[in-house]
Amino acid sequence: MKPAALIIFLATFLLNARAEDSLDSRMPVRGFCISAPSAREVDKFTQFIEEDLAPRSINTLILRVDYNFQYTSHPELKDPHGLTKTDVAKIVAACRKHNLKIIPQINLLGHQSWEKTPANLLKTYPEFDETPWVAFPEKYQWPNAEHLYCKSYCPLHPKVHEIVFALVDEVCDAFEADAFHAGLDEVFYIGEDKCPRCGGKDKAELFAGEVRLIREHLAAKGRKLWMWGDRLLDGKLTGIGEWESSLNGTARAIDLIPKDVVICDWHYERPDQTAVYFAMKGFSVVTCPWRNAPNAVKQVQDMVRFREHSTPEIRNRLLGIVQTVWSGAGGFLKEYERAKNHEDLEQQTSGNCFLQVSEEIAKLAPRGTDTNAPTSTPPVK
Repeated sequence: MKPAALIIFLATFLLNARAEDSLDSRMPVRGFCISAPSAREVDKFTQFIEEDLAPRSINTLILRVDYNFQYTSHPELKDPHGLTKTDVAKIVAACRKHNLKIIPQINLLGHQSWEKTPANLLKTYPEFDETPWVAFPEKYQWPNAEHLYCKSYCPLHPKVHEIVFALVDEVCDAFEADAFHAGLDEVFYIGEDKCPRCGGKDKAELFAGEVRLIREHLAAKGRKLWMWGDRLLDGKLTGIGEWESSLNGTARAIDLIPKDVVICDWHYERPDQTAVYFAMKGFSVVTCPWRNAPNAVKQVQDMVRFREHSTPEIRNRLLGIVQTVWSGAGGFLKEYERAKNHEDLEQQTSGNCFLQVSEEIAKLAPRGTDTNAPTSTPPVK
């Protein structure tokens, strides 16, 4: 081989080797999921994007917006002090600057109430309620006779999608998003016998029908559907139970929905390894921890191991990790500051968990790469 050709060969080989060992190659999706900030928290939240998310190599931000936006398509559903377009533009600009992909979320189907209180959709349109005969108690407790956790809207109501899809389009436009997260988790009420539209129908087919409808609406506008994966796992067969998987017959929907849906596979109490199941079923999947830092670190390590020991077809579907936060943005930022200051590190918090997850991810970068990540914190006990 001539010297010039040898130089080109070696340079190409080294570039390819480095690309295969890059952080993007080893962990393509490095995500963070949190409630959208309130209007008064936007500046502090964009500072968090600049000073923490970006330096910690986060490249995907799922924002649970729900009704925290000044909707014009259906202003009757907006929260009184929801985000304005100007507020959203600040968040979008910060994310664009650091190449963070934004995925807004509105809970669809399930999570239409919380214990004793209906969310805005059912409060405004009670006729959409899948279980109108289930009354909200004065004092909530779990378990209860009605198996009431969160209400659902009826997926077969002829008017519901006209309204919720208008919100979906508006929030995706505002956040300049090419993907949307529809929630679809913890759906305990679906296909109830007393429902005049859903009664007697197959719950898996009902759930799959709702997923397909949402996916097709998004696809028509060039957008991709993301969703939580718990309703697609058989809780009895796996032993995982009714929270992180399904005991009400929806699990068979996994074979009835399009394969281009991205699954957010959340497991908080154990690092259950169901991401491989979703990938082998043909879905792209991310693993989602919450507040158990030791488990979350294992979940990062598992995802790396799965990718390293899979065929290219499976590996390309195992996308990465999304840290979830289930408190408000303001509360998390205070918690996170305590964690960065090495306070409350013995506690199971999403702030501590995020530090550990991001530091484990930083280890995946090639040697010599400056990820700009802060120095390590003491391990969570």
